[in-house]
Amino acid sequence: MRKIKVIHVHLLGKRRDLYFGSIAAVFTVLSPQDAGCTYNYLRRAGLSGGGTVVTKNAIIKQSMLITSPRKDDCK
Repeated sequence: MRKIKVIHVHLLGKRRDLYFGSIAAVFTVLSPQDAGCTYNYLRRAGLSGGGTVVTKNAIIKQSMLITSPRKDDCK
């Protein structure tokens, strides 16, 4: 079993969900105005502890994606 960090962004006005591999990746697609916060704010917001950031535009949380092991990993 492997765990991979995922940043989930739910855009409130558009009712759209986006998933990213890092906080930096969020801001390659969304502007700070779209997300409702800046990169530095989100980086310091404590997402790694299972926290959630709620802005006027989005709900942002970090989770773990659990995958099954690769065949090579089972040896």
